[in-house]
Formats: sequence, structure tokens, C-alpha cells
Amino acid sequence: MIEEFTVGRDRELDLRLARYDVQGSMAHIRMLESIGLLKKDELDLLIEALEDIADVIERGDFVIEEGVEDVHSEVEFMLTARLGDIGKKIHSGRSRNDQVLVDLKLFMRDEIRHIAEAVNRLFDRLQALSEEHKDKLMPGYTHMQVAMPSSFGLWFGAYAESLADDMQMLVAAYNVANQNPLGSAAGYGSSFPLDREMTTRLLGFETLHYNVVAAQMSRGKTERAVSMAIASIASTLGHLAMDVCMWMCQNFGFVSFPDNLTTGSSIMPHKKNPDVFEIMRGKCNRLQSVPNEIALLTANLPLGYNRDLQLLKDIIFPATTELIECLDMAEFMLGHILVRDGIVDDSRYDYLFTVEEVNRLVLDGMPFREAYKKVGLEVQNGSYSPSRNVRHSHSGSIGNLCNDRIAEKFRSIASKIK
Repeated sequence: MIEEFTVGRDRELDLRLARYDVQGSMAHIRMLESIGLLKKDELDLLIEALEDIADVIERGDFVIEEGVEDVHSEVEFMLTARLGDIGKKIHSGRSRNDQVLVDLKLFMRDEIRHIAEAVNRLFDRLQALSEEHKDKLMPGYTHMQVAMPSSFGLWFGAYAESLADDMQMLVAAYNVANQNPLGSAAGYGSSFPLDREMTTRLLGFETLHYNVVAAQMSRGKTERAVSMAIASIASTLGHLAMDVCMWMCQNFGFVSFPDNLTTGSSIMPHKKNPDVFEIMRGKCNRLQSVPNEIALLTANLPLGYNRDLQLLKDIIFPATTELIECLDMAEFMLGHILVRDGIVDDSRYDYLFTVEEVNRLVLDGMPFREAYKKVGLEVQNGSYSPSRNVRHSHSGSIGNLCNDRIAEKFRSIASKIK
């Protein structure tokens, strides 16, 4: 009963760490051989055995057996069963603490890459839609009131550029994850002459956590950095999902989707519900709570390793998967979006163009306050007649979306994740 409670979901979750555990172990034993703690023939046998285990993992046949606590124990058990005492030497100079830290850093580094790839796909879709529909006007709103002319080019493009900001958060999380903790052992180093720079190079880390206590303190901090990036992307995606739900409503009717991508009602035969985007909105709202959950789990822990940290996997592992699923689903759905044209021709949107008229008068020489008052009085007495000719030419406006510059900005940021 005690073991079941303390192990929790580790056997299930650790399957996602198996390849990284093998990768970390290979680097570690190469370093051990370089400092004389393993013989060359022992290293060769261990590398061969670890490569075989890696093949088992890639085939999907790797399991953590009943009675084995976690992935680290399973890998060492398999090595010992095959190589005897040589297999037991693999743990020299490291602790379970820095072993799991290495696995998690490698895992999160890869997950960040996968998230970045999914963000990139959605960014490309949004930019393509922005260009395709740049000449289709739609109402812009403030306070949910009709405000000024917008366009579908502006709307799609806004979410694309917002993803560039989110990518900054993802880069920051990548930089935090891309540091080698191996050699910190239980948090206080080792009396072995470990070559930590060597394992940093072998594992492709940008740098290492030099201070061994700081390395252990990164457990929880790394997850929080990743979760903040997840929450940032989820905020953008959830906002987009809300817009789509609203624009699909018959009261707006700005966009629609093919019947096979919407759902009906059990009693109302006319319904085309945006269930995909409603579920997406809910998932993204939940993902935005992940940083708080991690903060609460780690807030009052004393220095050094504490078993509470094991529960971080229960939080961050599903979150990365769910975010990627939401990003890919958004990209797929937007590939089938149907955009309505001629929306602002409806008389209900006449007042969208009052600012255009004020600006025209100002350009003709009338002071702004007088022009504002004149058009306001026309609206009040019913004499206002809109001109639907929109002249927006400055950077980032309806007539000058700057999508090429936004793409350049996005690529520059995304290139920092390698």
C-alpha cells in the first residue's frame, strides 16, 4: 500500500522518459570511462546493451515491470540481468536525483521543440489566411460595440503575430531546460573527478548548471518556465477559439465550417455547433492554470530534493500533449474555415465608418474636435451617410498588414529553438 501511494503514476509516466534515460546513461558512462571508472571493454558492453534497450523503447515494447519502481531502476535491472556486475557500475557518480533531472531536461527540451513545430504550423496557416482574405472587411469592436472597420486579414494576422510573442516565452523556457544538471548527484556533488563539461557536450546542452545545489533547485523551476510558455500559447489559442465561436453565431455569421466539422443537436435540426472550438477553449483555459498548480506544489519546499517533486510529472506531461493537440486541431480546422464576404455592406454597420469621415474632414483642414462634433451631430439627427471607402495605409493596418515583416520576426525568434 505504501509503495502504491508513493510510486503513484510513475510507471506509466516514466515510459515517456525511457529514451532519455538511456541517452543520459550513455553520456554518463562514456564520461566514466574517460576518468578511469570504467574499462574500455566494459564501456563497449554497456553501450551495446543500452543501444539494444533503446531499440526496444523505439519499438514500443519497453515496459516497467511490476515491483520495479521507475524507469531508472528498470534500465539498470535490464543491464544487470544481461551483464551482471558490469551493469551495476552504471550508477557510479550520480544519484537518482540528477538522473531524473537529466531525463526531464531532455524530455522538456524535445517537448518544447514539438510545441514550437506545432506553433509554426498554425502561424503559417494564419498568415496564409490573412493574405487570402486581406480585402474582406469585417466589423471591429470595442466593449463589444461596433467600433471601426477591421478585416479578416487583420484578424488572422493578429493571432499570427501574437504567436510570435508566445514563441518568446517558449524560447525562454527552452533556455532554462537546455542546461545540464548531470554530476550534481543528490544535490551536493561527488568526490569522483566527474567531467561535467564532457556530458554537457555529449547531451547537446547549451551549458550546465554549475552550482550543484542550483542544479537541484532547477527541479520545479524548469517545469514552471515551460508551463508559463504553455499558458501563454493557450491564452492566444483560447482567445482565437472564443472569436470563432462568436463569429459562427447566427447573430454574426462571419465564418462557418463544413457540416462534417460541426455538430448538431438532439432536438434542433438546424444546429451547427462549434464543439471543436468550445472544447479547445475549455482545454486552453485549463492549461492556463498549470503554472499556478506547479507554483502551489513547489512553493513551500525546503532546499534539496523532496518527494513532492515527483508529482510535477502528473502536471506537466499531460499539459504538453494537450497543447500540441489543440494547436494541431486549430490548424486543421482553420484549413477548412469559410469566410463570408460583404459583411459590412449591411446597414447595421453604417457607424463603423464615422471615424473615416472624421479623418477625411481633418485631412481637408477641419480641426479634429470640430470634425468629431460635426459627424456626431449627423449621427444624432439621422443625417449621417457613410462612405465605405477605407483608407488605412500605415504599418500594420488594413491596407498594410506587414505579414512579411511579422514572418521575419517570427522566424528569427523560432530559430533560437534548435
